Amino acid sequence: MPTDCISYQESGYFTSLINDYLNQKSDLQSLYHRFPSLENFEKQLLEKEKNFNSDIAKRKTLVSVLEKQYSGFSVSDLTKWNILALENPKTFTVTTGHQLNLFTGPLYFLYKIVSTINLTKQLKLKYPEYNFVPVYWMATEDHDFEEINYFNLHGKKVRWNTESGGPVGRLSTKGLEEVFEVFSLELGIGKNAEYLKKLFEESYVRHNNLADATRFLANELFGKTGLVILDADSKELKKHFAPYVKEELLNQTAHKKVLETSEKLKNYNIQVNPREINLFYIEDDFRERIILQNGFYYVNNTELKFTEAEILELLKNHPEKFSPNVIMRPLYQEVILPNLCYIGGGGELAYWLELKSYFEAANVTFPILLLRNSVLLATEKQAKKADKLNLSWKDLFSKQQELMNFKVKTFSEFPIDFTAQKDFLRQQFENLNKIAEQTDKSFTGAVKAQEVKQIKGLENLEKRLLKAEKKKHQEELERISDLQNELFPNQSLQERIVNFSEFYLGYGDVLLDKLFEELHPLEQEFKIVIL
Repeated sequence: MPTDCISYQESGYFTSLINDYLNQKSDLQSLYHRFPSLENFEKQLLEKEKNFNSDIAKRKTLVSVLEKQYSGFSVSDLTKWNILALENPKTFTVTTGHQLNLFTGPLYFLYKIVSTINLTKQLKLKYPEYNFVPVYWMATEDHDFEEINYFNLHGKKVRWNTESGGPVGRLSTKGLEEVFEVFSLELGIGKNAEYLKKLFEESYVRHNNLADATRFLANELFGKTGLVILDADSKELKKHFAPYVKEELLNQTAHKKVLETSEKLKNYNIQVNPREINLFYIEDDFRERIILQNGFYYVNNTELKFTEAEILELLKNHPEKFSPNVIMRPLYQEVILPNLCYIGGGGELAYWLELKSYFEAANVTFPILLLRNSVLLATEKQAKKADKLNLSWKDLFSKQQELMNFKVKTFSEFPIDFTAQKDFLRQQFENLNKIAEQTDKSFTGAVKAQEVKQIKGLENLEKRLLKAEKKKHQEELERISDLQNELFPNQSLQERIVNFSEFYLGYGDVLLDKLFEELHPLEQEFKIVIL
């Protein structure tokens, strides 16, 4: 194959907003703080150091909470060191976040974390006087269970059928024994299959809630690299966020600031829209929006109702009952972590780009935003097949119909492109129009109609010829579409659909080793990794 990567912009799988961000389009530069380059981290370090270290208690709380959350888990020496290092004013984090998808969900869960770990290594080489800790922020307070209760293996959904209305991190793992049985049968036998079975069972069957199960799983996969896994559903951590919650309850600053920013993004599809109050009230069995109406604070779909004095008293005594929504969660993260950079997918960066003015109003340093590594995993056999079919990776990223049309034109012994004929025809009709205008202007309508008719006729002939050539080269085209369908299941990105276990079955630890070796987070390229 000619290359093992293509740019994100060339891939065709990113929105115009993300492409413009990557191209550092001037219209967007007011919406982010610093673009992700190794050199820009120097100023980010100095600013965050000054902003975050003014309250040393936050570091002590963070370390205390992490030690408590890791109690009972097997923790690598490097992760232990990283947790303790967070008390040091010279220690900073690089963070990624993800939902608690069953058995990691789609492949990009791995790419997010590998990107985060590799960036901390790169930063340590550049700025050796500082410490850099990779953090996985578990989205334990989310309640969209239907988004996370399955993963795909061999084209089949492995699904957890249970009910949940509250924060998913607190959800009991009861019922996952049945999922384990289905998963085990699908895996079959072999060394790697047995490892995956053991990993699933120890993660989900032997832990009581989804947060602990996910921590165990991520720790087993990445603990030896020093990854620190944080569950921010914590009373102690939320005490530090309480002043910002109070501001939201009283003044609705997030709503005002994000609406102002949204106006600057009016030419793009807005990722999220702010609510008047961007907070939830949470209990074990529910997480519902807080609504301000006629001077009272209501909890949606419940009988709960508070005066201003009552809700502020509740915040003072029970900050854990307040949960930030998608608008406020990034601020919560940056308040409690000495964080320099957030690594996320295109959708995540899109909503972060709505938040900078809100951060400025809150006087919290806005992090560097880095698009996570994207990867296409391919086997050596698939790469050789692509070579044999004379396909580049850029070809394979094309939409299938476009690829088929392009290849059939390549295979054909004569051109299936009537552009020259259509241009010639338009020139003839332009001359006819000039004649018509000089003689009888009513004649111009007839000339135009004839032009449209004849151009349409040429287009139809072109389509018929293309169809005939497709039939002639059907066998070769089927081989191309079969390969593309293997690499892009459902004609979508592999990383958004396939679970890591599908590749781990065949390649074991080589899978993660390859990712750590080949993913370079500051390079804006969609990586093709050959296994």
